[in-house]
Amino acid sequence: MVAKYCYLFAAVILASISNPVKGTAEVMSHVTAHFGKALEECRQESGLTEEIMEEFKHFWSDDFEIVHRELGCAIICMSNKFSLMQEDSRMHHQNMNEYVKSFPNGEVLSAKMVELIHNCEKIYDDIEEDCSRVVKVAACFKRDATKEGIAPEVAMIEAVIEKY
Repeated sequence: MVAKYCYLFAAVILASISNPVKGTAEVMSHVTAHFGKALEECRQESGLTEEIMEEFKHFWSDDFEIVHRELGCAIICMSNKFSLMQEDSRMHHQNMNEYVKSFPNGEVLSAKMVELIHNCEKIYDDIEEDCSRVVKVAACFKRDATKEGIAPEVAMIEAVIEKY
């Protein structure tokens, strides 16, 4: 009988450990899908070619490299559509936190996402040109989100994209 309770306790602990990661990846898929809706509006403004724009739709794919300066310009434009950046093209912490919280279960991801982006911004703070700095921050964020296990799978994003 004691072994049964130990097994049940272990199962509950494992479920509570593994579900938050899955939950945060699901939230990230909602954030990504919604944020991505501004991409078309920002394409011309940021100078994105059709080819880079198509690739950008696969931001979370393992084989997508975030290296083009124009992607940084597009991210700035897209972020400005949702008031997620300050005038200096750095994250507006409170607005980003509230934006992420606005999605289903967003509270499980908001603080972590703000923390990861902020840490990446500190690394590249010495890059003066906004688009170049933001593309480096985005690549850093993708890498760190993947390490943290909160990066969504492309299929997750595709599943929710029609909601936005």
